[in-house]
Amino acid sequence: MSGDSDCTRTSPSAGSPSDNEFLPDRPKYVCSLSPDLIIKAREELQEKPEWRLRDVQALRDMVCKDYPSLGTCLDDAFLLRFLRARKFDYDRALQLLVNYHTCRRSWPEVFNNLKPSAIKPVLESGFVTVLPRLDPEGRHIVCIRPDRWTPSNYPITENIRAIYLTLEKLIQSEETQVNGIVILADYKGVSLSKASHFGPFVAKKVIGILQDGFPIRIKAVNIINEPRIFKGIFAIIKPFLKEKIANRFFLHGCDLNSLHQNIPPVILPEEYGGTSGKLDISEWNELLLASEEDFLHDFSQLDLPCDSSPHDILVSGDADEKQCDDSLRGMKPQLYYCY
Repeated sequence: MSGDSDCTRTSPSAGSPSDNEFLPDRPKYVCSLSPDLIIKAREELQEKPEWRLRDVQALRDMVCKDYPSLGTCLDDAFLLRFLRARKFDYDRALQLLVNYHTCRRSWPEVFNNLKPSAIKPVLESGFVTVLPRLDPEGRHIVCIRPDRWTPSNYPITENIRAIYLTLEKLIQSEETQVNGIVILADYKGVSLSKASHFGPFVAKKVIGILQDGFPIRIKAVNIINEPRIFKGIFAIIKPFLKEKIANRFFLHGCDLNSLHQNIPPVILPEEYGGTSGKLDISEWNELLLASEEDFLHDFSQLDLPCDSSPHDILVSGDADEKQCDDSLRGMKPQLYYCY
């Protein structure tokens, strides 16, 4: 994800793959996809290998023309993430890239000092991890366990930081860019007091990132062990979900057989009726913490230029905090009822 963000260094032409030859100091993209994934990317994402660099150059030129102060990385590999996430629709990929920066610059509590060592307590708690084995579709399983969080130890934003860094690490893989990810959320033991931390303001921010501000394909969200209170939580979340994403939510309750229809037992830990042994968070924690220097380098490419402000380059659409607070007050009776 390293690279020069200076638009003046970009070739003005977007006509052919050879344009990248005019950028000798920019890392040359080398595709790491298997032949099967190249075919999948062509069929599902409209990605044509023979046009790939032309498409990247087109997006790069759009950034430089429409958002010269965006301060983004312009490397082929980085821009490809956004093209793949939006099926090589230039306009939608550009909007996603701008939204990506909007989210980073509009929520300092989450994005300031964002690095693995800063969220080590969250990782050690086991709040979020990634299962070691891929599912049959080649997708990573991100496991989230809210019951591992103690609100008195740190605010909910620390959990969001840990999830974000996890996604950033996963999306570095071209395989993940094509296959997407699956989320497994275990809501066992989530109480009313804990649920109250996830109000409409936080919900809209998080969903805005996952739906419109991050280049990852979320293919399924499996909810397990959800208590009655989850009805209230989902009532807060659902208005912000697009229909396509809402249809990818699967509520399994305590029915492990239902879960196994979506995620085979062979890749699940024993805690979820699987056969892959006890859930071990150490492997993922070590991998993420070992990526500290990479994150510091990568994120340094995304700093806001000193001669511009977020309002100069960011799209509108952030929720008004007061309005969200009012919504939260309106939702609390429903939360108590469900509890």
